[in-house]
Amino acid sequence: MSAANLLCLFIVIPLAGGFLITWVGNRAQRFASYLTRVLTLGQLLTAVGLLVVVNRHGMLVYSTGIGKSTMGISLVLDGLSVFMSVIVSLMAFLIAIYSVDYIERFTSTWKFYALFLFMIAGMNGVIMTGDIFNLYVFLEITSVATIALIAFGVERYQFEAAFKYAILSIMGSFFILLAIALLYSFTSTLNMAQMAYVFAHSGKTHIGMMISVLLIMGFGLKAALVPFHAWLPDAHPSAPAPVSAMLSGVLIKALGFYTLCRIFYNVIGVTPAILGIFMFLGTVSMLVGGLLAIGQWDIKRLLACSSISQMGYIFLGIGLATPLGVLGAIFHVFNHSMIKSLLFLNAGAVEYATGTRDLKKLGGLNQKMPVTGITQLIGTMSVSGVPPFNGFFSKLIIIIAAVAAGRLGYAFCAVVASLLTLGALMKVVRYGFRGPLKPELAHIKEVPIGMRLPMEVLALGCVLGGCLLIPGIRELFLGQAINVILNGKNYMHLVLQHFV
Repeated sequence: MSAANLLCLFIVIPLAGGFLITWVGNRAQRFASYLTRVLTLGQLLTAVGLLVVVNRHGMLVYSTGIGKSTMGISLVLDGLSVFMSVIVSLMAFLIAIYSVDYIERFTSTWKFYALFLFMIAGMNGVIMTGDIFNLYVFLEITSVATIALIAFGVERYQFEAAFKYAILSIMGSFFILLAIALLYSFTSTLNMAQMAYVFAHSGKTHIGMMISVLLIMGFGLKAALVPFHAWLPDAHPSAPAPVSAMLSGVLIKALGFYTLCRIFYNVIGVTPAILGIFMFLGTVSMLVGGLLAIGQWDIKRLLACSSISQMGYIFLGIGLATPLGVLGAIFHVFNHSMIKSLLFLNAGAVEYATGTRDLKKLGGLNQKMPVTGITQLIGTMSVSGVPPFNGFFSKLIIIIAAVAAGRLGYAFCAVVASLLTLGALMKVVRYGFRGPLKPELAHIKEVPIGMRLPMEVLALGCVLGGCLLIPGIRELFLGQAINVILNGKNYMHLVLQHFV
């Protein structure tokens, strides 16, 4: 089996695992958790192996078409998609381990694992597809699974948050589907590489501008950029902690950041106007998200608002479109995935032990939950950009890139947003973990080892994350993803040569 043939397994195996779990159902509850951990570990090992293959041999293309025809469904793995695949696989595996103890509080836990695998399969499809309509199909698979997972606790507020996300997700999907229809009418193909070829030889068109606006609205909603962010502060707190970690750590990047980068840099092509929109929306998101986070007392809601702010940094870096700016953005995608997954798992640990996420009802948790307290402090320092943690390096690169590009106002806003983040997250440390222990919390204890281990691994990643900038490691993990964005039109040529 060639390496390219492995690409379909990233979609087929999670889907098959999800269907197998639904078939077994209540007859083997523990089987669902074992299967999920085995499949996510296998996916992680495969993704790391393919990362090495792509770095050595270049892009991989798998097609179901007959012979060299582009009419079939194609899957494409290049530096950007394998980078995202490693992130999805790593977070999915760690969250699957965490979920074993956490999700036992719920009934019918097998349904959680089935939906979890469906969500992973959908994200893998979005990342690897070379066909824009199939991107939409996988996007919907992910969204449907996510809606069910948000409402998994079957509480009234969870149903409300899931319904709100469903309505806004449908709106975003409508914009995306309309844009795809216009793209097909203009290019007569759904293959993204062929679309890129048509756009490369057609010049500027009014329909291209309209398509760009629709795509920014649709995928901007998936990325929770301001002003398309209204669903996120409700969805993240309502979902179980493992789902919140996937939503903030992975989903908004796979469905928002990745899709916008792929379509604009590799298919339609970026213009100064599009880059300006990315920088503006990114900066507004940084500031608005930071201000929203400061006013929250629910830990998960605070973290959700902080995610809006951190996505702003990523889009500012991408909008700068300089090698340094793109490096900072790509690096922050990975860093924020680790940091925010850690912080949401921490919030789940606090809720698991105390039964509440309200900071006004907490205090002195360090005395009973020292491991969670340490990992919370590490996550706080990392997301706030305090040296020597990983978040410091990616934020610093983005700020330096803005200064080097002459965007001093954007650089200043990035510094202010980082201070807002520090103020908001230190509130969790101050009111949740410091101070005297509340009498009603005297009975609590540290969470089980199965929940602590993923938190400790992610915390260690936050401490050592700066090592990814070491020459050699940077080229292996970040370099190819950066090249895909900076050399956008190469995607078209590399894909199409597989069909010649």
